[in-house]
Amino acid sequence: MNRARSSRTAPTPFSYDRSVNPSAGRTHTRILPQGRGVPSPAAHEEFEPPKTIEPALPPVEVFAELAMPATLLAALRHQGVTVPFPIQAATLPNSLAGRDILGRGRTGSGKTLAFGLPLLARTAGRRAEPRQPLALILVPTRELAQQVTNALTPYARVMRLRLATVVGGMSIGRQALALRDGAEVVVATPDRLEDLIERGDCRLHDVAVTVLDEADQMTDMGFMPQVSALLDQVRPDGQRLLFSATPDRNVDLLVRRYLSDPVVHSAAPSAGAVTTMEHHVLHVHEADKHRTTTEIAARDGRVIMFLDTTHAVDKLTEHLLGNGVHAAALHGGRSQPQRTRTLAQFKDGQVTVLVATNVAARGIHVDDLDLVVNVDPPGDHKDYLHRGGRTARAGASGSVVTLVTAGQRRGVARMMATAGIKPTITAVRSGEAALNRITGAQAPSGVPVVIAAPAVKPARPTAADTSASARGRSTGTRRAA
Repeated sequence: MNRARSSRTAPTPFSYDRSVNPSAGRTHTRILPQGRGVPSPAAHEEFEPPKTIEPALPPVEVFAELAMPATLLAALRHQGVTVPFPIQAATLPNSLAGRDILGRGRTGSGKTLAFGLPLLARTAGRRAEPRQPLALILVPTRELAQQVTNALTPYARVMRLRLATVVGGMSIGRQALALRDGAEVVVATPDRLEDLIERGDCRLHDVAVTVLDEADQMTDMGFMPQVSALLDQVRPDGQRLLFSATPDRNVDLLVRRYLSDPVVHSAAPSAGAVTTMEHHVLHVHEADKHRTTTEIAARDGRVIMFLDTTHAVDKLTEHLLGNGVHAAALHGGRSQPQRTRTLAQFKDGQVTVLVATNVAARGIHVDDLDLVVNVDPPGDHKDYLHRGGRTARAGASGSVVTLVTAGQRRGVARMMATAGIKPTITAVRSGEAALNRITGAQAPSGVPVVIAAPAVKPARPTAADTSASARGRSTGTRRAA
């Protein structure tokens, strides 16, 4: 693959300076601001996708039509995957041919296989040197990294490709060891990958295929400098696949700096266009909101409830447990093992209500989740779309309900208009038939849920412990970390 990456002109008020990075020995792009007081591109939400110069290959109807390795096609059949989703049908012929891709699609539209299959197919047959991966998938959150890893592992295994997941909140030593042992494909969050590179445990100069998944959230979370620095280190002639649910001007900068004549495909203009998803705004009284929330949580079936702060999440979770609802909290204040355990319990039904901050708005896929509730309305339309993207995935149906008090109505109306959504608006009170009809709300049992304490594995006695015991002195039992 010897495609030279074309130089581009950035939208004003920015220009590009093509220069050589002395430390990396390769060409990179640096943004130069044109004057003082110029607004950031992030202040503008308009996004004008680039025009594809070389015509795109036509979409396919079945995976068997694609030029993929036979073992990969067999693995798809074994997983029961035969007909591609629209974003896969449109992008796969081009990405398998080595073209750069700009894909726009809401979560649940099939993006993971849209970038994962060509990445695996184009990496197959190669063996990575220690600390030098051949393909890279950048994602914004730990949960999304784990979801991508889980989705691609069956296919990577049959292709004899090694996957390494590199995220914060887990042992950096173990991740460094996985890279030293050799991994063809790395799934990473930008901050942890940057840490490993600084430690000398990873080098990106052999990376020939790079994926940016949920690129808009990475820029929203402030990862733009890290993402740019990482992209400057991969092979300059490599393939880039960028996927985003809601492209904006920050994503536009990444596209223009790092993609060469990309094939552009939009699976859905917005979550509002998904006909399998219903949107409800429930006007509630401030004094009745807590009771309304509790009754929705007590419904039959699983639900994700979003709130703004970790304190509010913990407080509501404690209240629900006390009223007989099997609830659990998910937010950035929990350790990664706690978050992983909570998600597993939610997926297998031990927990029926996941109370979360925006940490759960991306990267969580739960089959048959038909209700998302915004207890606190989201801050902007992009947060709304990503929260709502937890339901109505892959063609399934679902509802997004937003609880709105009198003082929030105007702001929520503006947000919905920006998102291109026309919700059904209903005034409700706790205990009313309308609330039950829309959400399945019902009175909670009122019997507190007892959470069993996790079993503590006794620590192996030390030589000193054994000696003390032999002398007849009692020793305390240590709690395992």
